[in-house]
Amino acid sequence: MGKNKGARRIITLECECRNLSSNMKRKAGIFRYTTSKNRRNTPNRLEIKKFCPNCNRHSNFKEIK
Repeated sequence: MGKNKGARRIITLECECRNLSSNMKRKAGIFRYTTSKNRRNTPNRLEIKKFCPNCNRHSNFKEIK
């Protein structure tokens, strides 16, 4: 028998600064974090403020995919 996968899923968080090329202090690129969330408790897309090394500041990271 197969295991129950449950409600916890792995998600990818992407920085919003990828569209703002004028504020880039370091190399241009897309920075992503991976984390997990419980889909039963948070059915909407997740948004967390984390550090982005590309824009060298704390910015909002939104769930993609």
